[in-house]
Order: sequence, then C-alpha cells, then structure tokens
Amino acid sequence: MITLHHCPQTRSMRVLWLLHELDVDFTVVPHAFDKSLRAPEFLSLSPAGRVPALEMDGETYFESGALMEILCERFPERGLGRLSGDLDRPDWLVWLHFAETITQHSAALTQQHVAIYDDAMRSPIVMKLEAARLAKCYAAIEGRLSTPVENRDYLLTSGFSAADIAVGQAVYLARFFAPLDDFPETAKWFERLEERPAFRSSLPPEGGGIYTQDFYPAWTIQ
Repeated sequence: MITLHHCPQTRSMRVLWLLHELDVDFTVVPHAFDKSLRAPEFLSLSPAGRVPALEMDGETYFESGALMEILCERFPERGLGRLSGDLDRPDWLVWLHFAETITQHSAALTQQHVAIYDDAMRSPIVMKLEAARLAKCYAAIEGRLSTPVENRDYLLTSGFSAADIAVGQAVYLARFFAPLDDFPETAKWFERLEERPAFRSSLPPEGGGIYTQDFYPAWTIQ
C-alpha cells in the first residue's frame, strides 16, 4: 500500500501527479496548509513539517524530488524514470531537480502574496525580484525546448518522463506569479502537459487550493 500525505497546490502535487501517471494503487491523506503540519503526529512522517510525506512498503519517506526518484525506481516498467546507464539519466536528474529551483521563487511569492496577512510586512521589491527570477527559469526551459532536436515535445530526447512532471508542476505554481507570454515553446509544452489526464487528476477541487485568484501581480512601488 502506498499512502501520500498531500496539500493541494504544494510540492506534494508533483508526487500525486506521478502516482497517477504510474497508474498504481495509492491512498491520499489530505492535510490543511496550516500549523497542523507541525503537530507531533505529522512530524513523525516529515520532520520539517512539510508535505509531501509518503508511506510505502512499511517505510516513510519525505522530500518531493527524492520521492519521485524512489517511485520511478520502484516502478521502472512504467518508463517515467531514467535508470543508471541510460543515456538520458544525467539530463533526467538535472531537470527533475531544476523543479526545486523554480519552486523556491514561487514559495517566496506565495509567502508575500498569500501567507503574510499584514500588508506592512509585504515587500513590492521582493515580489518584483522573485517574479523576475521565475522568468529566468522560464528562459532556461525555453532554451531547452528550442534546441533543434527532432520531436522535441518534452524535456528529454527520449520523451515524456518524471522530469516533465516535476518541472511542469513547478511551472503550474509559477504561473500564479509570472506569465508565459514571452516563452512560446514553454507555453506549448505546458499546454501538452495540461491535457494529460494524470495532470488534471492532481489538480485541487474548485476552491480547494492555496490560491484564491488566478494571478498575483507584483505590487507597484509608490
């Protein structure tokens, strides 16, 4: 039995999406995105009080990137990982973990726009800088997808993989703060990902996520 501890629109979404793509049996335990994640019961699963946490084969694991590697190795026949010796293994690892580079900026912006309730504590400068950093991340993806390789529909030459899931979920979050208007290849790639049933299954129910609006622009400095 596989059990995923999950909050909608957080890093655990990438693991949920992967589980749907793997087409394996699993259970989701939902958690609120609040201080209950600091309760002793949850800290026994994830010592930093963060989602995701995964229970599998009698063991408990945490850290989304690690969970994706573990699951791809646990179910290699599904073809979403790139195992040792595969020519695409190095690129798979690079892009899998590049998702966290993107997400750190989205997390900072989530704190600025959503988590902080006192406007006096919010920083328009931080908002602008972090949104610009997301654009730099988009540029890296755009460069990859623009590389002249036949059938470059996904991040790896060998096709769709968990790297697309990780980066795609990071871009899903980033789009709440930075548009894809200047990155046409990235936008087309993300549209392909949005069409996947497993992606749609990983989305929160209506009104069930962290974000209450479709886009959060950086504040203008007065």
